[in-house]
Amino acid sequence: MLFENRRWAFFLPNTFTALNMACGFTAILFGFHGEFYKACMFIILGAIFDSVDGRVARMTNTQSSFGEQFDSMSDLISFGVSPAIVFYFRFLADTGRPGMVAAFFFILCGALRLARFNANIDKVKSDYFQGLPIPGAATAIVGFIFISLNVPMLMEYTPLAVAYLVFYAALMITNIPFPSFKNSVWVKNHKKQVLMIIFLLIASLFIYEEVMIPLIITFYVLASLIYFVTHRKKFEGIFEWKEDPEGELEK
Repeated sequence: MLFENRRWAFFLPNTFTALNMACGFTAILFGFHGEFYKACMFIILGAIFDSVDGRVARMTNTQSSFGEQFDSMSDLISFGVSPAIVFYFRFLADTGRPGMVAAFFFILCGALRLARFNANIDKVKSDYFQGLPIPGAATAIVGFIFISLNVPMLMEYTPLAVAYLVFYAALMITNIPFPSFKNSVWVKNHKKQVLMIIFLLIASLFIYEEVMIPLIITFYVLASLIYFVTHRKKFEGIFEWKEDPEGELEK
């Protein structure tokens, strides 16, 4: 009985990971048929599942190398391939090869971001991400699509759409630190205020998600970039590690 319970415990977080992947796949189908609002909402739903699987794994003490790799492959589909394809059908379908290249560039940067994360998972400090996380970049893409649904004129500015896509793709592979808030002293010292902020954000998302999603992700990215520029010395060498000499690990 104990063995069976343990097996189900390992199955649970991977179920949420699979649901995340399913959301990405569904978003691609909706994007192909021009139902962009539904496509974007499935990407957001995938992000919710993605935030749950890791927490469930830690709560059940079932973290594993398999789970990490499965999660990364799921993220690439849901937050790399899916938003790029939906964005392509929304803005770039009539641009030919340049649009295809721009969409692929986003997928490529997402894959590189995930590969780097997996390679350095034991080195990166938990309080900062190395580059913009791929779910954040996907949320930014979703936000731009949401804005276009309310402001159809945006569809006429294809160069702007391409620049936006490439900008967020590039942010994923930079060494710019983005706060994760996992070990934030301010968060720990102001738990009531943080809970109130979270409640207000969730309430605002339920009221008008098409405006709040792009607003929240834009604020997070801009605030992170400004803080990085104004505190560059604080982050010098934060993502630089010395490789162990060959054979040293065997000692």
